[in-house]
Amino acid sequence: MAHARIVVYPPSPTGGRRVRADGEAIGIAHSERDLLEFLRRIGLDPGDVDLDDTHLIEWLGGGPDVWL
Repeated sequence: MAHARIVVYPPSPTGGRRVRADGEAIGIAHSERDLLEFLRRIGLDPGDVDLDDTHLIEWLGGGPDVWL
């Protein structure tokens, strides 16, 4: 899954943001660190991931600086 399309959903009222890769739920991130770990688990190198890359990540309800 080297070029997964990632969607990060808006923060939930209870905290965290749902994350999907190619339509599959991969977790609830509470920080950039969580998100990068999820991406590592699906085969992406966190060191090569640009969280502002709109071809890779679609941010809904705020960008990588919004977690609450």
